[in-house]
Amino acid sequence: MSIDGNVNGAREEALTAEVVRSFAAADPRLKEILSSLVTHLHSFIREIRLTPEEWGAGIDFLTQAGHISDDRRQELILLSDVLGASMQTVLVNAPSNPMATEPTVLGPFFAKGSPLAHEGDDIAREAPGTPCWVEIEVRSESGEPIPSARVEVWGAGDDGLYDVQRNRDTMANRAHFFTGPQGAVRFWSILPSAYPVPADGPVGRLLAATRRSEMRPAHLHFLITAEGYSPLVTHLFVSGDRYLPTDAVFGVRPSLVVDFPEHPAKEPTPDGRPVNGAWRSMSHTFVLAEEGPRREFMAGQGQNLGNY
Repeated sequence: MSIDGNVNGAREEALTAEVVRSFAAADPRLKEILSSLVTHLHSFIREIRLTPEEWGAGIDFLTQAGHISDDRRQELILLSDVLGASMQTVLVNAPSNPMATEPTVLGPFFAKGSPLAHEGDDIAREAPGTPCWVEIEVRSESGEPIPSARVEVWGAGDDGLYDVQRNRDTMANRAHFFTGPQGAVRFWSILPSAYPVPADGPVGRLLAATRRSEMRPAHLHFLITAEGYSPLVTHLFVSGDRYLPTDAVFGVRPSLVVDFPEHPAKEPTPDGRPVNGAWRSMSHTFVLAEEGPRREFMAGQGQNLGNY
């Protein structure tokens, strides 16, 4: 390395140390977060020798993401998802017990205030799609049923849209249940469909520039909470979906891929409901981990985290 290189390297290191020292009076956890962030950010800039023009392009990208966001669309959540940051945050906070159901990303379409539904209800309402009978059980790590667990369910229609994207006030294919004495919930929904994340903004241009798919494989969302257990945020994915290997937000876990078998129109439904045409079904058992001291969940407190 040249003498100038040594001098510049010392200056670069000194700047990083100076910025880190500026956080000395902060709350300990905030200090830890900001110090690490600055250290890694400065290392990134130094490692790739980032130019002012490239840094400006990055700032412009984030500015565009902010401008396109509003109370119905959150481009920065989408950016977090497609960079794998959302899923990495899920993984570092996930229960370590292999018996517990694996979590995955919350996604942007969780909404507070979902309607209460009961055994056998059809939560699809006007959402388009093939009827699907869903049977789930919620159990502890020891296999005991968990009664009175709150089960939030939401999903897209086969038009690839969630209710909050249709600009309607009525919630569709979205509800919450409470498990019965055996920890079970049974209801009608619709067969999930694959859909693209919004690609008309800066994040879409990023996906195009990196030749990545904007598609999410077909899935149904679940948020399950119960006293004494860690909240579970997860999906169930439809086996055989072509987009499982290339999920735009890296949310697929093999243990969450399940069968949704098809039933002919003439086959009786489990609850005797008449169905026009073929229908699907799905059953799955969720296992909740006992509550840990560090686990927190914003959406479990009723916050709407925004939409793509």
